[in-house]
Amino acid sequence: MTAGLRVVSLGGGNGLSALLASLRQVGRYLPDGRDMDITAVVTVSDDGGSSGRLRREFGLLPPGDIRNCMVALSEDGALLSRLFQYRFDTGRGLKGHSFGNLFLTALTSITGDFAEAVRKSSEVLNMEGQIYPATPADVTLEAELENGRVLRGETRISRSRSAIRRIRMLPADARPLSQTLKAIEHADLITLGPGSLFTSVIPNLLVRGIPRALRKSKALKVYFLNLMTQPGETPGFSASQHIEALNRHAGGPFLDVAVASNSVIPPRLLRLYKAGRSEPIETDRERIRSMGIDLVEADLFQFQKSPKVRHAAAATAQVVIELARRGRTRRAN
Repeated sequence: MTAGLRVVSLGGGNGLSALLASLRQVGRYLPDGRDMDITAVVTVSDDGGSSGRLRREFGLLPPGDIRNCMVALSEDGALLSRLFQYRFDTGRGLKGHSFGNLFLTALTSITGDFAEAVRKSSEVLNMEGQIYPATPADVTLEAELENGRVLRGETRISRSRSAIRRIRMLPADARPLSQTLKAIEHADLITLGPGSLFTSVIPNLLVRGIPRALRKSKALKVYFLNLMTQPGETPGFSASQHIEALNRHAGGPFLDVAVASNSVIPPRLLRLYKAGRSEPIETDRERIRSMGIDLVEADLFQFQKSPKVRHAAAATAQVVIELARRGRTRRAN
């Protein structure tokens, strides 16, 4: 039941690359795990840092999140991580850029197409899986805040301290690659998150054609909740409020399962996050089930030396495998 399982993951930022890394490592936990077919669909609205500079100067899609996904799915993650994540701290025009971003920029210039550059990179770097930008269009995010203000650009939106009421994509008619729709159609499992709700996960749902493809797909559609709320994006949001935001931007319900952590987070970390106006996401179980969504809870917190609350790769991989099997069974019936 594991061989050939097809998983499509939608998202962006560190959340998506971390999930992909855990999926690639499934083989460490299950003997036949490496037969998993992984496809990443990555949001392309980043306009800050190195990605934003390259986007403005060369007119290409932002490469940063794509770069992180390439590293996560590469055969030699340790070496490529050091190379692709290497950031120049000196040099006129180079300072602040990462090698991986420059690599994708150069390859885009050679091939004449960003999506083709990503595909060629998969061959060069021997990656396990496929990576597609959510759309080949040059898009910008626009957010309507609870205080009535309208902000344009992912960087400005992510720095806002006012809650987000709704987010839009400009232009509104941006469409996905045909390969993305095909992957969604044939998937056993489709995951969204973890990651920033409004600037990493929802932007994929704003690409015209993706919500419809998700509803048509027989795959099991699963949302991986973050472990903590995010200041500016989801202050005080419960688990069900995350799901409601997804449904609202997708034009209606489409999820089958929500995955939440039931881990006990150390008090020292809770105090640290509270100082930054973040707290554990409340899992309002009855509300989630009343929405017709199956709730899966697991111990997903990873203890580590750094003062960050992150998903554990092994535990996350196990949940994904179990859900992908459920999806395969559902597709077969």
